[in-house]
Amino acid sequence: MPIIINDPVHGFIEIKDGIAAELIKHPCFFRLSRIKQLGPSDYVFPGGRHSRFEHSIGAYHLACQAINSLREKGTDISEEDAEGVKTAMLLHDIGHGPFSHVLEESLVYGLSHEDITGLLMTKLNKEYKGELTVAINIFRNKHPRYFLSELIHSQLDLDRMDYLCRDSFYTGVREGNIGAARIIKMLDTKEDRLVVNWKGIYTIENYLMARRLMYWQVYLHKTVVAAKEILTMAIRRARELMQKDIDIFATPSLAFFLRNRVDKDFMALHPEWMDHFINLDDNDLESALKQWRNCNDPVLSTLAKDYVHRNLYKVINLQQPLSGQTLDDIRHRIARQMHISDHEASYFVRNKEVHQVLYSSADDHIFVRFKDNSIKDIADISELLGSEMVDKVCRRNFLFIQREYHLTALE
Repeated sequence: MPIIINDPVHGFIEIKDGIAAELIKHPCFFRLSRIKQLGPSDYVFPGGRHSRFEHSIGAYHLACQAINSLREKGTDISEEDAEGVKTAMLLHDIGHGPFSHVLEESLVYGLSHEDITGLLMTKLNKEYKGELTVAINIFRNKHPRYFLSELIHSQLDLDRMDYLCRDSFYTGVREGNIGAARIIKMLDTKEDRLVVNWKGIYTIENYLMARRLMYWQVYLHKTVVAAKEILTMAIRRARELMQKDIDIFATPSLAFFLRNRVDKDFMALHPEWMDHFINLDDNDLESALKQWRNCNDPVLSTLAKDYVHRNLYKVINLQQPLSGQTLDDIRHRIARQMHISDHEASYFVRNKEVHQVLYSSADDHIFVRFKDNSIKDIADISELLGSEMVDKVCRRNFLFIQREYHLTALE
């Protein structure tokens, strides 16, 4: 029997019998239901508590629609390749750790969540006796038909289409809503590359602008970034304490990543890392944070209390990053007030730069096909983009200071 899911964004989604129906019940995938899509963004947007699980199913649904639409336009896609795209889209986020992107460089070193996804897909491929081979090749951009990989990773991929629709819906930021169904209808292929019908130019412009607005209004909102920074600092402090053999609370799987520097070399010698990773989700970190509020270390207990009780860093917008000497002076003042060392005070004074690019010419291009079958980059024809917007990096610099001490620290 097929699985029917009533999704609030896309409506009814049907997952037919086969590998996808098996995978969504697998512990490696189902753990995504315990990982929030937007990390701590619900501190600003209370409705934004949806999970990576539903996002992945939504992306799978868009992959099904894209395959059908491309076939209708005459693109030859074998059933094996179609299942490969759908499976790759379903599994594209299984490498995310707790709170999604927040702890990507705090629990595992030198590997992105895409790298970990590839490793987990390889593990699943052995379990399912090679049924994921095509999906892995598409995910890793090793499939001979390049447009299949573009559906997974590109400036116009199905992942972005779903998360923009979904995140806009749950946060209530309507500026992020895009016409995903129309974009998919406008997709076609030429010489094994994805192209967009010229009638869809304005829809693509809206998509690019919606993505830009979502980044500044949601993903890089100053309070969201402050919450992410406190989480990162709490994990960093917990790791520092554990590696000094100071006993603090942690679930077994979280403790594994805090005690060890898990990188490629470590993974090669300790294959058990994967089981611990699969066991890890938001619940491990949330439980730890509640316990850390009462630990003996003043740095970790303060960070944990500040996060759990939403006493987030005071955020100060800067025109440019502060000098190292200025930061050291502020940290020294904090240290004296809190009766801690300058090193410990560095957890409470942070300088952070965030940036976003509307359209990058160094990334996969978005090509538009015209009536005469000619192809042009959307950057060359869009009035919205313009030459001054292509590759323009928009930057913002924030200074984060522990809220109770920020006034005296800046005197």
